[in-house]
Amino acid sequence: MKTPFYTTRPLTPHFGIEALSINLADTRKIDLTDKNSKFLTQLKSDLIRHRTILFRNQTLSGQRQVDISNALGGRVQSTFYKHPRSPHPDVFRVSNDDREGCTSVGRSGWHLDGTFQNRPFMYQTMYFPSVAEGGDTYFVPLKELYESFGEEERMDLDRMWMATGRRESPVHPLVYRHPFRSGGLGGKEDEDDEGEVTMLFHCGRPFVSGWYCDDTNTITGDNDNENNNNARIANGVNVSRMIHPSVIQDRITTQIESKLDEIGIRMKWEQGDFMISDNLGLAHYASEGTQGDAESVGLRILHRTTIVGGAETVPVKFDGRKSFSL
Repeated sequence: MKTPFYTTRPLTPHFGIEALSINLADTRKIDLTDKNSKFLTQLKSDLIRHRTILFRNQTLSGQRQVDISNALGGRVQSTFYKHPRSPHPDVFRVSNDDREGCTSVGRSGWHLDGTFQNRPFMYQTMYFPSVAEGGDTYFVPLKELYESFGEEERMDLDRMWMATGRRESPVHPLVYRHPFRSGGLGGKEDEDDEGEVTMLFHCGRPFVSGWYCDDTNTITGDNDNENNNNARIANGVNVSRMIHPSVIQDRITTQIESKLDEIGIRMKWEQGDFMISDNLGLAHYASEGTQGDAESVGLRILHRTTIVGGAETVPVKFDGRKSFSL
């Protein structure tokens, strides 16, 4: 497909496009100062519709990557260690060599970025000045992941809330409404469209304190359960009983691993790749090969930015309940 700014082709059958024949470093053709420009309108529309856009053969300075990130509608928020080799204070530099960047990043489990915040990151960008053999990143689309569970499993997951216990310590719904994508093909133009289902989780052990479950009596209006009299209820959630993190994390991980090759992608990076991703619509995981010995597989360098959105990105379930703090 050809747009006024780039030609596209599908990245996977379920999500993502490659954008071809464009040089994002060309400030004469790609003006980022006008937030309502036709280019940014096209870019943001494609990002909502496809959830990720991959630009090949780019050469981006740290400042240019930050400028692109800030033009997406939110603002870059840096919550990470500033490696001395980073090209910009707001760029997280990741590598398989600790002299070049932070190591072992993204290896703890499948996740979204920023789950420790009340507003998880809206978008992330990833730029690869250098790649290593086998240094793949895996991605899975969250709507399709949710739909891959059986009906009873989905009903169970719908009741779960993730307690992070980190930084802002939010309690997030595991299943909620995507803030931008419709129940159709993205772009919530229809006011009656409640939005597309998505998920929010971190399967890394250190990032989750545990899971809470909806209080059935509160949701149904039934107050006759004697066993529930001493339960502490917040936001319709029974916060008196915490489920061990691994119970839900292992269930999600097992499902992803069984469905990855059907609905996801094992992204094999090329030097100069620049990807913008919908962090609220995709989960990701850094493969074991991302930490391969640099002398054997090559030096891997990733420059990453994370973009936080506005109040609309606070997770909201279809029944109107939001993330909350205790």
